[in-house]
Amino acid sequence: MTPRVERDGDTGVAVVTLDREHRHNAVDLGTAAALTALWRELRHDEEVRAVVLTGAGRAAFCTGIDRSAEVAQPASPYSLDDPLLGIGPKTCDLWKPVVAAVNGMACGGAFYLLGESEFVVSSTTATYFDPHTSYGMVSAYEAVYMAQRMPFGEVARMSLMGTAERLSARRAYEIGLVSELAEPEELLGAALRSARTLAGYPTQAVQGTVRALWSAKRAALQQALDQAPALIGLGNLPPERQAELFGARRPGAEFRLR
Repeated sequence: MTPRVERDGDTGVAVVTLDREHRHNAVDLGTAAALTALWRELRHDEEVRAVVLTGAGRAAFCTGIDRSAEVAQPASPYSLDDPLLGIGPKTCDLWKPVVAAVNGMACGGAFYLLGESEFVVSSTTATYFDPHTSYGMVSAYEAVYMAQRMPFGEVARMSLMGTAERLSARRAYEIGLVSELAEPEELLGAALRSARTLAGYPTQAVQGTVRALWSAKRAALQQALDQAPALIGLGNLPPERQAELFGARRPGAEFRLR
């Protein structure tokens, strides 16, 4: 399903909404391809100078890859096809600022999107967690992206604790993952205020600053991401065993909030 896009020509802001509320805004293969195409399209849209990225409804911002997605993998142990690698704006060479408005659960593959947003505005009811280890999967790309935004001990705990606990919006704000908290009904307005401010400044100066910020950390980020396929290949349980673990656990039923 294609993400919903609302452009405001008067303010120069586009609101991109992950529109799969019935699946907690999980990303299927069609959505992944649509996001890649959208970011590349926005590069050429001179009327859009800033973006707000959010999810439909209040239950979830994004819960990562849709478990029903079937991704064929090459036989070579040196290759791994990850359909989420192209869903982030920076990967698609979009240097217009992106403000993430996190309206509910943000977990797993959602971190590909949060990791490539400039900053995060969060609902006070949002939660952040990484379920990979609970299901016999390596958190590689997700952990790397969050290690760019969170203190090491915090991202290590979140990545390793799996479904046992969730990071509250308040705690995410305290450690710097989130830059602003808003009540659920005020979330979009808060994100739009920041985006409209950014869109109102000279666009070349804003985009140049975005690029400078990313250049400060991109070399280390790329080196870490390059290791991810091998770690996933070595550490992931076979898909059928992952499915058994997933079926044996009820996501959200065993966690504690911190």
